[in-house]
Amino acid sequence: MSHILLQIIIVPPIASLFILLTRHLIGRKAGWIAGFSLLYSTALLIMACVRVYHGEIIVEEYPFIDSAITFGLLGDGLSLPVALIINGLCTALAFYAIHYIDHRIEAIYGDVDERTYLNHYTRFYSMFLGFPMGFMGVCLVKNLIAMYFFLEVLPIPLYFIMATFGYVDRVRVAMICLMWAVIGAAFFLAGFLMAYSQIGSFNIADMNALAGNPMTFWIIFVLLIAILIKMAAVPFHVWMPWVHAEHPTCIAGLLAVYANIAAYVLVRVIVFPLPADFKAFSIPLMVLALITMVYGSFLTMGQTDVKRFAACSTISQLAYSLLGISALTIASIEGGMFFFLGHIMGKTILFSTAGILVYTTGTRDMREMGGLAQKMPITTALWIMGAMMLSGFPPMSSFPAEWVMFTGIFKTGVQTMPIGLMVAIFGAGAIILTVAYTFRSVKIIFFGPLNPDLANDKIKDPPLTMSIPLLMIAAVSIILGVCPKLALNLFNYVIAGIPIP
Repeated sequence: MSHILLQIIIVPPIASLFILLTRHLIGRKAGWIAGFSLLYSTALLIMACVRVYHGEIIVEEYPFIDSAITFGLLGDGLSLPVALIINGLCTALAFYAIHYIDHRIEAIYGDVDERTYLNHYTRFYSMFLGFPMGFMGVCLVKNLIAMYFFLEVLPIPLYFIMATFGYVDRVRVAMICLMWAVIGAAFFLAGFLMAYSQIGSFNIADMNALAGNPMTFWIIFVLLIAILIKMAAVPFHVWMPWVHAEHPTCIAGLLAVYANIAAYVLVRVIVFPLPADFKAFSIPLMVLALITMVYGSFLTMGQTDVKRFAACSTISQLAYSLLGISALTIASIEGGMFFFLGHIMGKTILFSTAGILVYTTGTRDMREMGGLAQKMPITTALWIMGAMMLSGFPPMSSFPAEWVMFTGIFKTGVQTMPIGLMVAIFGAGAIILTVAYTFRSVKIIFFGPLNPDLANDKIKDPPLTMSIPLLMIAAVSIILGVCPKLALNLFNYVIAGIPIP
């Protein structure tokens, strides 16, 4: 199929424009149109991954203004599996939101007339489709300015969806998110311009020309600040608990992707072309990742709000990928990227299940739940699977990801004793904290005596359009957990070529 990568990027905005222009005609079918358009682009990604699995690299060049300036796309063993999982999550959440956003409109705006309702409903889906467009662009482009553009497209739908459909103090929280996004964007742009000043090119493939340049340390430093802001690493984490807890839960998984995709940018733009120059940052970043892991875990343990619980756990989980990539071995980088995919799947399930709990019980306080397993068995199973995915339990994909990642981390630890080895040991130990807070939440929410206020027929599992997409995500995690080579072999085609110093 020709122009396969371009189709993957442009299908979501075309669907978005169609929904916007025909909103009063299609009405409540907007969610299905968004979902099926993303199913089409997911099918294209599967086809592209199969081609890459057989040794092909997909490159597409499109003239932009003239033949000297092109819009280039690259599908290889790093970009395509990341894009496939992300697009699959976007697809699942498009279907999940069909009932959820209906609930949010009713909760925020009350009993409105049909025209006003359809305006809100279709506006959500037209903005929602901005996420897969931005994510696919970040994964597939070959140019730094194009990557910057797609990275900074993402906060726009995020701001309007949060301000329109969010929870507590939603407009202020949306502004917090936008402010931090602008700050991160400024550092990204500064780093890209500094690189251009040295090599005269915005092509990512030309970044290796910076190797050994005296300015390269500062270019990497500036880009790392942008990446650490996106990943909510300590001390740049302050936006995450607010933003991740108060947005509509149907996009929670996408915000997790928004933060995690910085790990892909780190590998693609810095680690792959400039491993020797990045080595100077290896141990400091590993230490910072460990601090973030431990701090985020203890912060999560102190939460009683089910949405804030999921939000704070993201701070800790993001740091695992940072730790693996910073260890700078082939195994740790591959494991870190694989863990990134496992985390966004697990967080999508956990956060979406939190949305089901709020949607069903009408409360966000975990202490007011309890005993829900007998009323909501499917929701209970989803939360437990999400906890297993975050904790690295087999057969979920995070188990082999952590195994591979920590193999590489301990290799670096042995080479950089004593600090590196201590970080590796405490990093592995931090997994215990994840197990503690995730399964503690299982006990509080789903077991023990049932709250008498919830002993009614309204407390039950959600519609199938909400639960089936999440069960399918869990199935993908199990498949990758049982057959991790499906992802690791693709990563290895690219990451094995990094000249680790």
